[in-house]
Amino acid sequence: MFQKLVAIEPVSLIPSAEQNLHSFAEEVIFYNDISGDDNVIAARIGDADAVLLSYTSQLGESALKQCPNVKYIGMCCSLYSPESANVDIRYANSRGITVTGIRDYGDEGVVEYVISELVRCLHGFDRDPWDGMAREITGLKAGILGLGKSGGMIADALHFFGAEISYFARSEKENAKAKGYRFMPLDDLLHESEVVCCCLNRNTVLLHGPQFEKLGNKKILFNTGLSPAWDEAPFLQWLEGDNLCYCDTVGALGGEHLISHSNVRCMQVSTGRTRQAFDRLSEKVLRNLSDYTGINI
Repeated sequence: MFQKLVAIEPVSLIPSAEQNLHSFAEEVIFYNDISGDDNVIAARIGDADAVLLSYTSQLGESALKQCPNVKYIGMCCSLYSPESANVDIRYANSRGITVTGIRDYGDEGVVEYVISELVRCLHGFDRDPWDGMAREITGLKAGILGLGKSGGMIADALHFFGAEISYFARSEKENAKAKGYRFMPLDDLLHESEVVCCCLNRNTVLLHGPQFEKLGNKKILFNTGLSPAWDEAPFLQWLEGDNLCYCDTVGALGGEHLISHSNVRCMQVSTGRTRQAFDRLSEKVLRNLSDYTGINI
């Protein structure tokens, strides 16, 4: 059992899960606001031996150096790689600190967002149809960048509605091949696809100037990641064409200065933050704590 567990920011756990945290620590402290200051974060952690945080704060070497008692960091958000994490995992591990994260808790809502917005665009619900006449997803050429859990679910949903699926990933996926999805070089996928969905880890940038040239005009671009999948300058130039970009969050778009662009559709909300997602998140955070401490609840 931990001596003190501190949630340094809101961590989106359901009330019963927050209560269950007391099974893992003698003292549990919650902070309900976000601070980007390392010294404030370090002060919040203090002498705690366990820390929880979400994706909205950075916990790096500077703050951790001030907190010698930390043994465990629980990320109440997605953890795919040290490079994309908002915790300095390599420094933490060098100190013997265990860092855990979760995966696959908010993907369903993101899939629904992509399908909803694409249908509205193609059919022209409350707007002019994308092609001038109402159109189905059937026969649409859709390209997926990153065929992880979220990308795979979006591909499957589009395929269900009759889209032709191509994808770019680190390697070809046998299960995707069995479904008839085409593994393609990035530039070829961009050139051939009418709709491109970026489903990449945080801080992964694949679209530079030459890629936007390959993507070309009269295209629809979705980004469901936590950060832009592109360099901003060529992205802005591409937006001046007859193109559309959909993002659910401002972080995925790249900043508030882009929201008002006429070819941007930004919901300004994380579409993965649903009631069911909070249930899944809470369950997995508690499971990580149980696995580390050996305490079953």
